[in-house]
Amino acid sequence: MRRMLGAVIAGLGLVLAACGGGSTGSDAAGGSGTPDQTLTVFAAASLTETFTELGKRFETDHPGVTVRFNFAGSSDLAQQIVNGAPVDVFASANTKQMGVVTEQNMIVGQPEIFVTNQLQIAVAPGNPKGIASFADLSKPDVTLVVCAPQVPCGSATQKVEQATGVDLKPVSEEPDVRSVLGKVSSGNADAGLVYVTDVAAEKDKVDGVNFPEAEKAINEYPIGVVTSSKNQDLAKQFVELVRSEDGQKVLGAAGFGTPAAS
Repeated sequence: MRRMLGAVIAGLGLVLAACGGGSTGSDAAGGSGTPDQTLTVFAAASLTETFTELGKRFETDHPGVTVRFNFAGSSDLAQQIVNGAPVDVFASANTKQMGVVTEQNMIVGQPEIFVTNQLQIAVAPGNPKGIASFADLSKPDVTLVVCAPQVPCGSATQKVEQATGVDLKPVSEEPDVRSVLGKVSSGNADAGLVYVTDVAAEKDKVDGVNFPEAEKAINEYPIGVVTSSKNQDLAKQFVELVRSEDGQKVLGAAGFGTPAAS
């Protein structure tokens, strides 16, 4: 009986040891010992398509990493960062909103300008109102929507107004370019001031009208790693992808401009 009891205990010990060994092995992701990571990127709404594509490439090149985006107006994003939102990378649609963050010493080193963008008039397909110039947006029969003044596209709109002397009377001021675009594509507005890249992204829903005065308000887009990031090495690698030749090809194909050489 004692021999039988000893054999049972020994057998249980082997089973428990085997279970313990299996648990230790499963703690290592893919056997590498590196846990899954999430990289959080706050980016201007106009970067939605391009950064989403680059995020997928980054995930492919970094197994176990998930890139999570927060796309919104740059002014809203800057305030969220200053207020302590957990984020690794910030890409703004102008230097002013990046400055809100850098003034608080919340960006590692100096932000890098990685693309430029400029305004374009978004109109319904076929341009039924016959809008051909920036001045046409002030006509009383044109329902216009623009970005709010604190948003980069709204700030650019104000610069063009000041340069041309045209006084716009928008029916609404939206929180970001995508909201403006949505008003036009849904038929709730005749025209909206967005970026050339936004019109290109929705080319099946809206047409774009160029105007020379847009050159007076070119937006430079800076990107940087947030100092509170717990994934700074990974964040730096994402910034490097954005600024790399491959990253610039994706951005250029969407209509973004190349920043002037420093």
